[in-house]
Amino acid sequence: MPSIDPACYHCGLPVPREASHVVAVDGRQRSMCCAGCEAAAQLIVDNGLTDYYRRRDAMPERRPEAIPAELLELGHFDHPEFQQGFVRPVGEHERETSLILEGITCAACVWLNERHIALQPGVSAVQVNYATRRVRVRWDERQIRLSGILGAIQAIGYRAYPYDAARAEDVAARERRTMLWRVFVAGFGMMQVMMYAVPTYFAGDGDMTLRAQLWFRWASLILTLPVVLYSAAPFFRHAVRDIRLRRLGMDVPVALGVGCAFLASLWATLANGPEVYFDSVTMFVFFLLGGRYLEMLARARAVRGIEELGKILPAFTERLPDWPCPDGEQVPVSQLVPGDCVRVRPGGVIPADGVVIDGVSEANEALLTGESRPVPKKVDSALTGGSINISSPLVMRVEQVGDSTRLAAIRRLMERAACEKPRLAAVSDNWATIFIVVLLTLATATWIGWHFIDPSRALWIFVSVLVVACPCALSLATPAALTVATDALARMGVLVTRGHAIEVLARVNHYVFDKTGTLTEGQMRLEETQLLGAMDAETLYALAAALEQGSEHPVASALRAAAAGKPPVAVSDVTAVTGHGMSGRYSGGAVWIGRPDFVAERAGLSVPVEVAGMELKTGTVIALADEHGWLGLFRFADALRPAAADYVRQLVAAGIPVTILSGDAPTAVAAVGERLGISDVHGAMTPQDKQAFIARLQEDPAKVVTMFGDGVNDAPVLAQAHVSVAMGSGTDLARNQADIVLLGENFARLGDGAGLARKTLWIIRQNLWWSFAYNLSVVPLAMMGWVTPLIAGVGMAGSSLLVVLNALRLQRRGRE
Repeated sequence: MPSIDPACYHCGLPVPREASHVVAVDGRQRSMCCAGCEAAAQLIVDNGLTDYYRRRDAMPERRPEAIPAELLELGHFDHPEFQQGFVRPVGEHERETSLILEGITCAACVWLNERHIALQPGVSAVQVNYATRRVRVRWDERQIRLSGILGAIQAIGYRAYPYDAARAEDVAARERRTMLWRVFVAGFGMMQVMMYAVPTYFAGDGDMTLRAQLWFRWASLILTLPVVLYSAAPFFRHAVRDIRLRRLGMDVPVALGVGCAFLASLWATLANGPEVYFDSVTMFVFFLLGGRYLEMLARARAVRGIEELGKILPAFTERLPDWPCPDGEQVPVSQLVPGDCVRVRPGGVIPADGVVIDGVSEANEALLTGESRPVPKKVDSALTGGSINISSPLVMRVEQVGDSTRLAAIRRLMERAACEKPRLAAVSDNWATIFIVVLLTLATATWIGWHFIDPSRALWIFVSVLVVACPCALSLATPAALTVATDALARMGVLVTRGHAIEVLARVNHYVFDKTGTLTEGQMRLEETQLLGAMDAETLYALAAALEQGSEHPVASALRAAAAGKPPVAVSDVTAVTGHGMSGRYSGGAVWIGRPDFVAERAGLSVPVEVAGMELKTGTVIALADEHGWLGLFRFADALRPAAADYVRQLVAAGIPVTILSGDAPTAVAAVGERLGISDVHGAMTPQDKQAFIARLQEDPAKVVTMFGDGVNDAPVLAQAHVSVAMGSGTDLARNQADIVLLGENFARLGDGAGLARKTLWIIRQNLWWSFAYNLSVVPLAMMGWVTPLIAGVGMAGSSLLVVLNALRLQRRGRE
């Protein structure tokens, strides 16, 4: 009979003698007790997760626990239908998702997860946000599956789940509850140990018998064990993991200090040594865990803006299946589809994006735009899911649901910003890593030095140096402030979508504006039409509208509105030339529509003299021609946004350089510049011309340029600018390329946002200066023996909490 293992390699239970279940694990045949364990082990091997066996600390207590949790759902995570709610395609084979990370306790956890996930084949980008516990991962599905990424995360001791607001809240509540229990055990143990430690402090020579001292030590040891084995367990677990992976995290010096002090006290108790430190161990663990718990609460308060957006929509709504029949039915919001008619009563939350088809009321869109004033709503008015109906019932027709809504797009952009790591945060993390290495070196040198000076004090001074200078505050200094600032800006209606935006916005000294849709309302009106050929006006409008059918430009919308109700015409081979116009075929011949110079070049014509006369009247002139000659000219007008005009005038009055770049005719752009007091205006510019102009400005290293555009058509120039801003009211947010999106039309909010960005940098500098000053001042004191382990623990926890509380001051600025 072949030799078999005495116990199942997978679950640890005895292997029956008649069993013949074997799986090759790491090149060795391993015996299994049953077919279930054989299947589970084979699944682990097939998915490349054999590290599970090397890293587990103990066998599972029950048979169902023998399968790693994420493997129970591997098949579900890889199904396209299951991924629809949380996985987004970003290319032909690339996918992106946002996950919740459970088990993150410090900035070192972020560092570890980012590097470990990035090492997986096929992973092209990974960003973890410490404050939100969110990780954004992008991968090539031809090389790795989502289940493989989740397995890789689990292999280093963490768990990841697809982001869901309810699940995130449950995970956060569970983490807070567990942390509170650890704090309670540490606090209770500290109080009891102090009851036995205090008499020994005040007892004089001969006041306490050796038997009593020994009894007090054993009682303190028993009371300290739960504190070390339960409350301090995360420190040791994370430190062991970091050492296994040959990395240094924040928990390494903490675990080393606690472990050394406890082991020395244990030895002193067993061997009747001179000193025990049970009181210092329990008090240090208590204060450190208490600081982390308060930090956890502060962090939850800082990121609640994103979570509120996840809970804003109602669970049920009243659908009208037979409208205009008023009889309704309550249905889950998740069951709504485009075309459904829904009644929203006063005080109710609008469940999806749509348009009013009956009723007159007002909507509160403050959480979405930062604008507190109610917005009037009547028939044909657009409604945004998540806003609140105020005064009267409304009946709406649903147009967008689920991930297609404006609210979902805002959440995705906020999550993208939360997951990106700005340069300031990366610099802080690098310094923290270097500081840990220096700290361990100094602590070791201190221990060696004090062994020659006073061996009895060497251990607790070594522990004090390790603990007091742990650079947790340094790692929290930047991400805490940026997270709070991002939330405060969102409440003001200024949506930050890129991690670097706040840092750069605070230093902007040159403003560049696109005209149409930014300085103007983007609601083009057809003011004048001139017929230049034999084609009648009705056909001219229909042909122009057909060519512009797929365009999102305001001019295209105005042309389609002018052709409404007229018989449509058939066009083919329609092609867009970005920044110039459209080409296509009509009745067998080529046709062009767009800027007059573009159409003239394509059609081999000269620009008609009528163009100059129309441009003198201000506005945008569009030409239409075919192979035989000019067909017509259209002139459009667009009103200035009052808030934008006021904001630009304030910039000009303050002496800040302002430039207008536009694809419209130079005369039209000059007229807008004259009204706003801007002399640096440039018209007839393509997106490439705008990009080159920004690049020339950036040749001056002192220039920090911001570009205001529409977020879609100006993608190249938005990407070129140091920081870009787009209007969020008239574009598809899901495709927005800007670093910042102004959700309302109140440009004054952007000025307030720039002030908040400058305040954020000042808070970050305060946090960094405090962190460096604290560490540089307390390390020498600890090395000289002037800082006890207790004071070290309080100092470390207090310094971390201080930088978080300092960052929370930005929330007051956001509510002003």
